[in-house]
Amino acid sequence: MRTRQERFLVTFPSTTAAMAMEGICRAGDVPGRLIPVPRAITAGCGLCWSAPLEERQRIEDLLIRERLDVDGLYTMWL
Repeated sequence: MRTRQERFLVTFPSTTAAMAMEGICRAGDVPGRLIPVPRAITAGCGLCWSAPLEERQRIEDLLIRERLDVDGLYTMWL
């Protein structure tokens, strides 16, 4: 059985925005991956970026620097 971890989630208004986030994070060696949005959260495209909680500040800085369009920022146990 997998151990639950607190994760930092970024939701997006469109699949295009989610894919842009994935590309930027891959290019910058930022850990995480796209996952389906958990039921407790609603988002426009149904995808979110899930990353370790300790990467929150780095990802927030990246979102500002790259001017990525996001729906919301969350922490959640997954």
